Amino acid sequence: MESKSRSLIKAVTWRIVATLTTMLIAWLLVGDVTVALSIGAIEFIAKFIIYYYHERAWDRIRRG
Repeated sequence: MESKSRSLIKAVTWRIVATLTTMLIAWLLVGDVTVALSIGAIEFIAKFIIYYYHERAWDRIRRG
C-alpha cells in the first residue's frame, strides 16, 4: 500500500512537469506568456486535485 505522503509527492512532481508542458503549448499557440501562465495555473490546481484522488482510489484496489 502506498502512503498518502508518497502519493502527494508524486502528484506534485507530475503536476510540475505536465503544467510546464501545457504552458509551453499554450504560449506557442497564443503567443502570449501571460495567457499561457494563466492557463497553466488553472490547469495545475484542477489536475493536481484530480490526480491525487485518482491515485488514492487506485491504492484501494487490490492487486494480484
